[in-house]
Amino acid sequence: MKALYKPLSLLVGTAGGMLASTVFAQVWKRVSGRPDAPNATDRKYAMWQVVVAAAVQGAIFGAVKAAVDRAGAAGYEKATGAWPGDE
Repeated sequence: MKALYKPLSLLVGTAGGMLASTVFAQVWKRVSGRPDAPNATDRKYAMWQVVVAAAVQGAIFGAVKAAVDRAGAAGYEKATGAWPGDE
């Protein structure tokens, strides 16, 4: 039964990545007032701005991934009666 979870987790993970990207873009716009976050090679941004943007992005992606993975596992358990991960 747990083998069925793998394809589901790939779909849920992809959706989670898209959600995290959208959340980060909105947070960055509101916090910085700029439409796009800096890339590491953007010369017009200071080092601290690039590092802060990367840290915020990582935190948001990590939190959204954990929330989406957990919700997917809980939904799988509800549908099948089996927890897909370690007990």
